[in-house]
Amino acid sequence: MKTKQDVIRWLGEHADEFIHLANQIWARPELAWEEVFSSRLQADYLESQGFRITWNVAGMPTAFCAGWGSGRPVLGFAGEYDALPGLSQKVQTSPEPVVPGGPGHGCGHNLLGTGCLAAAAAARYWLEANGKPGTLRYYGCPAEEGGGAKTFMARAGTFDDLDAALNFHPDQANYAMKGSNLGIYHLRFRFHGIAAHAGSAPHLGRSALDAVELMNVGVNYLREHVTSDVRIHYAITHGGDAPNIVPAEAEVSYLIRAHQPDTLEQVTERVRKVAAGAAMMTETQMEIIFDSAFSSLLNNHYLADLQYEAMKWIGPIEYTPEELAFAQGINDRYPAGNVEALFKTLRPPAGYGELLARFRGRALISENFPSLDEGAIRTSSTDVGDLSRVAPLSLLRTTCAPTGAPAHGWGFAAAAGMSIGHKGMLHAARIMALTAVDLLDNPLHIQKAREEFELAMQETPYHCPMPAEVQPPS
Repeated sequence: MKTKQDVIRWLGEHADEFIHLANQIWARPELAWEEVFSSRLQADYLESQGFRITWNVAGMPTAFCAGWGSGRPVLGFAGEYDALPGLSQKVQTSPEPVVPGGPGHGCGHNLLGTGCLAAAAAARYWLEANGKPGTLRYYGCPAEEGGGAKTFMARAGTFDDLDAALNFHPDQANYAMKGSNLGIYHLRFRFHGIAAHAGSAPHLGRSALDAVELMNVGVNYLREHVTSDVRIHYAITHGGDAPNIVPAEAEVSYLIRAHQPDTLEQVTERVRKVAAGAAMMTETQMEIIFDSAFSSLLNNHYLADLQYEAMKWIGPIEYTPEELAFAQGINDRYPAGNVEALFKTLRPPAGYGELLARFRGRALISENFPSLDEGAIRTSSTDVGDLSRVAPLSLLRTTCAPTGAPAHGWGFAAAAGMSIGHKGMLHAARIMALTAVDLLDNPLHIQKAREEFELAMQETPYHCPMPAEVQPPS
């Protein structure tokens, strides 16, 4: 296994193993912090391939690190395996849960983790066959969906000695990201009031629910006075127990997003002031619970270009008529304008207008693109952002779902459990494995990626957004 072709051949010979592993995780979805089966499944496989396993990374029971080799460079592969609530879905072209109300892989993390794992395993055999120095690490990361495991890992110094890192996320097109997304704070505002009979003695009560509702009104007015990259979402997680009781306890959960750390902090402070004002108006007490935080994503353009060179070498994904029909069946369930909406979300740089015409109406996009999002700022968030600010990182995207199936939806979950998702996962594994070979084989690539990274860090130094007192569930 001394050449790139040998790497591709090895991944092909072992493809059924990786598909089986991804399917096992898909069939047994586990929510954030609960990924006991999924993490163990991945760790057991890597241990069978000679990787050294370390559990309880950064104090998280379902987080592990699998390492192989010694010396530099040190390359990291960041995987995930948590599912989303309420997205249980059968492999079919109409929405129907396997378990009503159950979790499901509507973001394709069963593919994400397995694809990164497969790339790490392939790179390990290349490294051994060529007798070269180098260390490979696969990080099993729980709770990306809101938990911020990589932020805890970054705070604990887990990634500090990495020379570079590779990651992939299921998508509706094949490209290596050069854009960014938003940092995020997840806070809960809990109000404590005084209960009273709502009919006979309402004047004796102090409604915690009134405080929540007044806070939400205030924040809604705040939306007019923030920059265009800011996003604020909330959900009332507890609003009382019965309408004839003045609620003594109420809680609202907030996600606050912005691209720059100072903007995020400023907006969050304004939200805190709104909450304090609501507490004053209702004569209640307010408590803030800090759940998690992610930094905005910093994609390394040099590594992204290396990924694209690997994509050109591999070629596009090939689909069967049955897969195209399956994808079209899912698209037919969603609003029209699928490809237009996809490219609008990416906000590709000038010159991509012809791609809209070329791919309009396509159910699946098989071709490989250079970056589709250079300079764009997505309004989503991921804890990969914190890894990207500790080491040079390229976040790869590959086609794992139809053009009209949004992430965090039933259509994406359906595709993640069948061959469309599998092909995208294996495509990503090949690209990342070949990129790893380039990095291991030529120190100049590491040097160039590090130079770009260090320049970015001089402009915006990294400060972990997770307060020291906030700890992951144990």
